[in-house]
Amino acid sequence: MTQVTLIGVPMDAGQRRAGCVMGPAAYRVAGLAGAIADLGHQVTDRGDLALPAVVPPSACPNPAVQNLAEVVAWAKTTSAAVAQALQAGALPMVLGGDHGLALGSVAGAAAFAQSAGRPLFLLWLDAHSDFHTPLTTTSGNLHGTPVAYAAGRSGFDAFGPFPAVIPAERICLYGIRSVDPAEHAALLTHAIAINDMRVLDERGVVAPLREFLDAVQAANGMLHLSLDVDFLDPSIAPAVGTTVPGGATFREAHLVMELLHESGLVTSLDLVELNPFLDERGKTANLMVDLVGSLMGRKVFDRPTRSD
Repeated sequence: MTQVTLIGVPMDAGQRRAGCVMGPAAYRVAGLAGAIADLGHQVTDRGDLALPAVVPPSACPNPAVQNLAEVVAWAKTTSAAVAQALQAGALPMVLGGDHGLALGSVAGAAAFAQSAGRPLFLLWLDAHSDFHTPLTTTSGNLHGTPVAYAAGRSGFDAFGPFPAVIPAERICLYGIRSVDPAEHAALLTHAIAINDMRVLDERGVVAPLREFLDAVQAANGMLHLSLDVDFLDPSIAPAVGTTVPGGATFREAHLVMELLHESGLVTSLDLVELNPFLDERGKTANLMVDLVGSLMGRKVFDRPTRSD
């Protein structure tokens, strides 16, 4: 049995399309807590985080950057909540909210891992590499920066130093299929495992993932899993403002989750970029809850037949 703490982060300051603030509520309506509890786990929902009444100002030399002070405040608030859940012996499950929340969730996991004397690994299931910095982004959307922050790139002065920089060999980008030129150039200077859809098409989804999980296990590492809705193909998961064709299929995504469950290595989790305003009768929210079920131990032969 795993103790799971649900942490809502109704944040949409990291991008410009309204709707992600409703993500945590959509997961609850779709029955996330019940799906986890039905598998024998203990679930505590600590509700949604909120920003302090006064958000200190922040500055960045790049005039394109949007909502910097608010994103910094969300990052600090989320980091503290994730670290607190881990200290209590729980698996924090962060319900977003846009992917900018990972500026805080990964930092909180890294701070705890450092205090526990264990290395933190990062598995990024996403259509995008999110390897921009506040200085390189041209869109100004800070949801495209968390991996760069965790990897120790410069330009994050407003956020403060990352608690324990994650070495490149401990980061795996998985399902990538949209990378800006500046991000591509920066990635070439880092030894991050980049399993884009070309790699997954050629090698399958299992081998690259198992290689990374073997490295986590060999190092007695902790594993932070960050799952973006746009990791999935938009035909099965339309409720995201950053759709990129050619994503993971229903079967591939469930296989990834089942392999992660079997590994027993995931110690913290983000569910991000769900925009219920763009969904079709809860289709995406239900799929994401179903994927969490696979991550937490539900097998394919346990699935009920559905009448459409």
